[in-house]
Amino acid sequence: MHVDLTQTTTRRIQESLRQARHLMGGPAVGMVLTLVIVADESAQYDAVRAATEAAREHPCRILTVISRDPRGSSSRLDAEIRMGETGPGETVLLRMYGPLANHADSVVMPLLVPDTPVVTWWPGSAPQVPGRDPLGALAQRRVTDAYPAQDRLGTLARLAQAYRPGDTDFSWTRLTPWRTLLAAALDQKHGEVTAGAVEAEPESPSAELLASWLAMRLAVPIRRTVSAGPGITSVRLTTTEGEVAVTRPDGRVANLSWPGEPERQVALHRRPMAELLAEELRRLDPDEVYKESAAWFAKHLAASSEDEAGKAPTS
Repeated sequence: MHVDLTQTTTRRIQESLRQARHLMGGPAVGMVLTLVIVADESAQYDAVRAATEAAREHPCRILTVISRDPRGSSSRLDAEIRMGETGPGETVLLRMYGPLANHADSVVMPLLVPDTPVVTWWPGSAPQVPGRDPLGALAQRRVTDAYPAQDRLGTLARLAQAYRPGDTDFSWTRLTPWRTLLAAALDQKHGEVTAGAVEAEPESPSAELLASWLAMRLAVPIRRTVSAGPGITSVRLTTTEGEVAVTRPDGRVANLSWPGEPERQVALHRRPMAELLAEELRRLDPDEVYKESAAWFAKHLAASSEDEAGKAPTS
């Protein structure tokens, strides 16, 4: 079912949702959370598609906030309701014009599913401090993505410094298969780890977080080396018995090598956005390991910048 409302109000949107549920034979809400997506017009299609796929696992009401011409003089709210098209959830696209775009929280709040968690997701540019943003303050979980930013590493460092309980970033979510594989490998008997290296494409926030996590957990120096990608291409850990290595040159299948053991192949594909979002919707409590790894990265990035500034020639 598809309903278009122009120059509307939140009351009319709520009534349209109720009528649509009734017509479809599902008067009960049946949603486990509310997902708020903050995107521009160019990014909303991919974001809504990913959220709709994730909603098959986590039935939710998807509220997509799209600001249109916030510098205009007159406020207007247009809404597009989609229900029962590709999943069990409800999707509402909220297009806000004029000064109303600066008060999106006042529109979103009446549309939240009562007594359920709220997750706010910025698939593109994130606010300076997501936890203090009006839409971020409504949420128990705030999801950002440093990868699309022009300054990826600077954005990740800024988000680390602005961390509030409930914050996370897709740069961290992308590492779950890598962290699982490495943890399983290191659970086996091995020599003492003395050093390591993470190889990935340039300016990869995920690679920096992985290197920070390994350095923090293993208490050894982890080098960050550059490859042609895609994404992370290898992790090598030097031990007293030889090298433990996970290499993934094609972004799909990894080779796990171990001293004195035959090489093994492991599925390690690069996951689409819908899978990343579904993972984040499974966990709504604060991610302390992300917090520590991001803070470690931000600290060492700042120290590296200071060292570079100290080496700069002076006139």
